[in-house]
Amino acid sequence: MFNGLGTDMGNLFMASNAQSRSISPENFTGEKAGGARHELEDGIARNAARDLGKGWKVNPFIQIEPHTTFTLAEIEGPGCIQHIWLTPVGNLRHLILRIYWDGEENPSVECPIGDFFACGWGKYAPVNSLAVCVNPGSAFNCYWQMPFRKGCRITLENMMDDIAKIYYQIDYCLTDVPEDALYFHAQFRRVNPLPYKEVYTILDGVQGKGQYVGVYMCWGVNNKGWWGEGEIKFYMDGDSEYPTICGTGTEDYFCGSYNFENKETKQYEEYSTAYAGLPQVIRPDGVYNSQTRFAMYRWHITDPIRFESDLKVTIQALGWRSDWRYLPLQDDISSVAFWYQTLPAAKFPPLPDKDTLEII
Repeated sequence: MFNGLGTDMGNLFMASNAQSRSISPENFTGEKAGGARHELEDGIARNAARDLGKGWKVNPFIQIEPHTTFTLAEIEGPGCIQHIWLTPVGNLRHLILRIYWDGEENPSVECPIGDFFACGWGKYAPVNSLAVCVNPGSAFNCYWQMPFRKGCRITLENMMDDIAKIYYQIDYCLTDVPEDALYFHAQFRRVNPLPYKEVYTILDGVQGKGQYVGVYMCWGVNNKGWWGEGEIKFYMDGDSEYPTICGTGTEDYFCGSYNFENKETKQYEEYSTAYAGLPQVIRPDGVYNSQTRFAMYRWHITDPIRFESDLKVTIQALGWRSDWRYLPLQDDISSVAFWYQTLPAAKFPPLPDKDTLEII
């Protein structure tokens, strides 16, 4: 019997024993028949619903107090997260999403909310991909499948000095999980500026068996001219000095070419596709926005990078100087790496502090 994991257009007609559930402020536990049961006096929208009463949009959102962490979901397994929808506002670098699998002490997902949903510069940019969609006006959607066996806990930390108002919905199913199913991971990193002649590390320290499924990157350029000559490299399963997989250039890896340039307009051209995109180019305005900034994603959905024991991923920051020589760049670079692997996973490096996270 089809268990409901990995549903697509090709198997929607198959019968399944999976049980559909959803967590939101109207049903914090996701329990069956548990939705819309807030008493009027307990609801955050009790004033708006005062003429209608219980069952009429009494508790549609949450408010997270400054410098506190809210548990969005706590689920007993086995099951699978299938879709997450959020509408965060404020400083998106200072809202931190964490996900813990099967009672693990350390999170398998730790990331500023904007970057996790491929909107890392704190400004709205539409994204239309299979894994992530960003829709008007602040609608962040994630479709990564996230199976778990014993349980799942999802939290959101508010590092801001202001209250964070959040609408959200987490759709999942309760179902048997195959023995060979791996656990979803996402890790944020940032270096600003990148030291001269150093490569940027997207991911390292990964131990276990799994597959790398994508990256989202924010790239703030600190030099004039083209910035994307650098190669991406995948070191896996004991690779040391030389990688097994080596790309030919930054825009090539993100499935573009020749400077992401529209040859007619001589300008960078944004694009957003199922598996890769350059959805955001922030251009200087002549006053306070002085640097050009880019956002890119590459999902390895049809071509995952599989590893047996370990993985490290790096990308060079290269431009051009005189006489057609490469120029090592010192740019503002951040990334979110996405991968699946066995548990337990290695503990992540410490998340940057509030000031280091800030977009400046």
